[in-house]
Amino acid sequence: MHIEFVEIANFRRLLSTRIDLSDTTTLFVGANNSGKTSAMLAMRRFLSPRRCPFEMHDFTLCHWPAIIAFGESWIAARDAGDVVDLVVAPWVSALPTLDLWLHVEIGEMHHVRDLIPTLDWDGGRLGVRLRYEPKDLDLLFKDFMGAVSDAEALKAAAIAAATEHPDADPPEGPPKLTIWPESLVDFLSKRLSTHFTIRAYSLDPAKLAAPDKSQARPQALPAASLQIEGDSLNGLIRVHDIPAQRGFGEEQSGQEDDDAPASAAGSRLSDQLRSYYSKHLDPTKGPDPTDLGALQAIEAAQDAFDKRLTESFKDAFTEVEGMGYPGVTDPRPRVSTKLKAIDGLNHSAAISFEVDMIAEGGVATPLLRLPEANNGLGYQNLISMIFRLMSFRDAWMRVGKASKGATITSTEPLHLVLVEEPEAHLHAQVQQVFIKKAYAVLRAHEDLGMSKKLSTQLVVSTHSSHVAHETSFSCLRYFRRLPAGMVAKVPVSTVINLSEVFGPGSDTERFVTRYLRSQHADLFFADAAILVEGPAERMLVPNFIRAHYDELNQCYITLLEIGGSHAHRLKPLIDHLGLLTLIITDLDTLGAGGASVQPSRGAKQRTNNATLKTWVPGIEDVDALMDAEATAKTLRVDGDPLFAVRAAYQTPLTVTAPGSAEPETAYPYTFEDALAFENLALFSTLEGTGLVRKFRDAITAGGSVTAIGERMYDALKSGKKAEFALDVLEIEKFDGIVVPRYIDEGLQWLLKQLKKKQVEILPQAEHGGQPEQAEQAEA
Repeated sequence: MHIEFVEIANFRRLLSTRIDLSDTTTLFVGANNSGKTSAMLAMRRFLSPRRCPFEMHDFTLCHWPAIIAFGESWIAARDAGDVVDLVVAPWVSALPTLDLWLHVEIGEMHHVRDLIPTLDWDGGRLGVRLRYEPKDLDLLFKDFMGAVSDAEALKAAAIAAATEHPDADPPEGPPKLTIWPESLVDFLSKRLSTHFTIRAYSLDPAKLAAPDKSQARPQALPAASLQIEGDSLNGLIRVHDIPAQRGFGEEQSGQEDDDAPASAAGSRLSDQLRSYYSKHLDPTKGPDPTDLGALQAIEAAQDAFDKRLTESFKDAFTEVEGMGYPGVTDPRPRVSTKLKAIDGLNHSAAISFEVDMIAEGGVATPLLRLPEANNGLGYQNLISMIFRLMSFRDAWMRVGKASKGATITSTEPLHLVLVEEPEAHLHAQVQQVFIKKAYAVLRAHEDLGMSKKLSTQLVVSTHSSHVAHETSFSCLRYFRRLPAGMVAKVPVSTVINLSEVFGPGSDTERFVTRYLRSQHADLFFADAAILVEGPAERMLVPNFIRAHYDELNQCYITLLEIGGSHAHRLKPLIDHLGLLTLIITDLDTLGAGGASVQPSRGAKQRTNNATLKTWVPGIEDVDALMDAEATAKTLRVDGDPLFAVRAAYQTPLTVTAPGSAEPETAYPYTFEDALAFENLALFSTLEGTGLVRKFRDAITAGGSVTAIGERMYDALKSGKKAEFALDVLEIEKFDGIVVPRYIDEGLQWLLKQLKKKQVEILPQAEHGGQPEQAEQAEA
């Protein structure tokens, strides 16, 4: 048995989203504020409601006007003397829901007997809807109307008090006074948990609909649907989580409850160790023969301590008796102790770290130890997370004292573990090790391992490219922001299953996976991507952005170096992510005979660049590429105004050669000679070696622009482009360099597109009228 997917609706940014879960590890990736935290929180809210109660802001903002309208209709009905029809049907479209879809084998039906929709169901996919809804609408109506009446009476009293002074200047208008509740939403902000609860309903697998344009389509429940009585998931799923805020380096206030689960312990390792000991190891809880020695030692220590305390307090009690107490009939005070094994761990130095010392002159040095707080935050985080995972596993499997009184059937068949941002304080290599080993830790038990009888599913949200690149595409779920006006009146998010990008076992998937791991690109977390041709662009384009494009420099952009012959392999991934992309590439012209030649018009040349031929603009003829308009160089998708891919490549330039008065047309071949043509005066005097020197010689040799271009083209055949970029970076007045025109046009286009994304609202409204700016906060 395992969770196939969940469909979350009306919860924060997640208006209607399907999230497929891997059988083992699932990784949530995406840019900031894209909904990853909302998804993790939704699963905690619905699956662990006692530990994680709902708040009013969990309702998607676009549904707030409808809830406010419910309250206003109740007030209007009261004023008109009408009877209010209190039914839950009008609320359904605004209520947060989580549809849990399981895969259940025939031999596991006894675990889900309360969830089976019909007698015809014989295993396979099984769904249950968890809906956060009003407990009792009659009681909600009564309490809300009572609060409204009290608020109205208070306002009336305030107005009356303001008119009791006839000599005072009359007010310009009614006094402004805000009294709770202003609306039904305001009322529920304080009373939500009192009036709302989670109820479960069976779903029909035959009515399950596939998502449409990455938006889930949850099935509508029949009007006669009855809720599942009792706790429908009790004994079925065990949920543990590690939140993002773990408070490392801070002292914990207060004492931990000895009976609290390990997952609820403090963030410090000593707190977790004490909680784990209490739950699984404490010899006083259900002792067995192996605990007898420890119990005898504790009792002997207690007797010895009692004897010593009696002797120590003898004089003090004698002195008290001299004051007339206790009398003949009064009970006499005695001092005794009660020692617990866990008391030995109840201090800040319960965990310490040994420090290695070099012995001097053959004399052993004393062992030095540092307290837990003195160790690095990265080590604290790593040790803490691994220990928590061990604690989760042992709590689920009832290891040690937790097994007392438990039976085989008490172990839930599903274990869901949620981990937020494990990369905090960890350097790159440790992040990679953690994500590779975390699932193995959760399965390190003799009854688990490769067994399918009990399933563990690990869900991790991250902002780290190092964590993402250690996970296969089949386990990645990409969260994408959608602006207000595209799907709803407020910004929402959609989730893309990257296991569907390339197809199973494809050569392209292997290439892209290995490429991204070698690049450590932040492709899954950026707002846009720039794909460049070679090492020179990789080094110089970021510096051009810093020097000339300040607004663009403040955006989240990832830059990848990938040759023109391979950039098109990223097309399936870029298309699935809907990631705004600029491709800076070369013409790579071929002559009629198929050999590389310098670009020119009317020579029936074609491009050898696979990206230009097969992706964007999808043109092979060089003359057509040179004449292509900006719209032809841009690829857009209908219905997605925020996603576009644009190609930027060399185009003809109007250049005046040194010593000449007449401008001529230059045809750059690569980035390097395009940069030189735009900065002929600079490169004619630029000191350097290799390609820089050859370009200087080509320019100073004189002649027409065509002749200069031919000499630079010949120099490019043997020039080292990375060395060229390093020489350019050494230029003292780097900010004065003119950016090649084709790159400047591409960067200006990218900035314009990013400004549209940052607004988070489309200029055209789908719902009529002017769209209102709205924000959906993510915790």
